[in-house]
Amino acid sequence: MELNPETVTAVALGVGLAAAAGFRVFVPMLVASIAAHAGILPVQDGFAWLASWPAMVCFGTATVLEIVAYYVPFVDNLLDSITTPMAVGAGTLLLTSVLPIDSDMLKWTTGFIIGGGIAAAVQGGSVLARLLSSGLTGGGGNNAVATGENAAAVGTSLLSLVAPLVVVPVLLVVIVVLIVLLKRRLFRARRTAL
Repeated sequence: MELNPETVTAVALGVGLAAAAGFRVFVPMLVASIAAHAGILPVQDGFAWLASWPAMVCFGTATVLEIVAYYVPFVDNLLDSITTPMAVGAGTLLLTSVLPIDSDMLKWTTGFIIGGGIAAAVQGGSVLARLLSSGLTGGGGNNAVATGENAAAVGTSLLSLVAPLVVVPVLLVVIVVLIVLLKRRLFRARRTAL
């Protein structure tokens, strides 16, 4: 795998979508599907199905059902036990789908460790927030938690599509500036040493 701006952009995009999968499993899958269909999300070979109409319909239906179900008291806590492994799977799939790595083994391993790990970490925080809310409010505050998670899933998914376009150029400029400053310092240090 070559470390170039396209790779960095793909990883940033995949990581953002994987993090969103920790809030809601199907929201980032739907956003990725629509973005791939529109040509905004460059998916790798083997993931063209993500841009298909059947995928968008399935993810759209699942998104609506998932969002509605999280507003049902105590069903939301039950859903956490189901969606936690699904979030890991979604995070893995989302990162793997954009990784420009030739080796399937390395691509899926990286997707699982990074994408699945990030989704699991976010999902773990979400589960703890809901458990705390359930314990303190008897489930009455869970709707507020669900609304926050929905907003975070949508916001993170959409932001992950545009952030790499801004972050990568800024990161490259920062790196160039640091290299120039380092060269100047080394030049001055050599000149003072003579």
